[in-house]
Amino acid sequence: MIVTLIVICEVGFWVLLAAGLSLRYLARMPRLGAAVLLCEPLLEVVLLVVTAVDLKNGAAPDWKHGLAAVYIGFTVGYGHYTISRIDARFQHRFAGGPPPVLPPKSGPARARHERRLWLRTVVAATVAYALLQGAIWYVGDGGGDTSSLAGWQGAALKAALIHGLIALAYTLWPGKGPVDAGSRKP
Repeated sequence: MIVTLIVICEVGFWVLLAAGLSLRYLARMPRLGAAVLLCEPLLEVVLLVVTAVDLKNGAAPDWKHGLAAVYIGFTVGYGHYTISRIDARFQHRFAGGPPPVLPPKSGPARARHERRLWLRTVVAATVAYALLQGAIWYVGDGGGDTSSLAGWQGAALKAALIHGLIALAYTLWPGKGPVDAGSRKP
């Protein structure tokens, strides 16, 4: 049931995003579009509540509950970033907006970009870790084996560490920045 709900939340995310942006730019109803986009976090609240109820009703904590926590963490860390990037593309494509700003390919600007993304990953991992720890405490000692949830905590920390190493590599070896159009050699 939890996996099905995660899939429903993911599909719901994209449906609400498409509906909100369509209302905002195609139907020219920006307030209604914004209201639809503000419904996005409700999906995660529903997932959190259903997961907690599932655990409270005696379900053995397993990988599905861990996946739900990591999904919620990812949404908290990257949800706004994802929506704003897609919003810029949608506005450009359907409403005559400016072209979306692409991430830099190399140089110090790329290193800054990677560090900002890493901070989002840290937020996602922290939220997932906290939710998983809350689930471990919620289930308690007599509620079953919580090693699967602890394993997901380790996975969240590893993801943040690996992404941190990638951001560090871009910082230490940024590569050459973009070449100025006026200084290109023939």
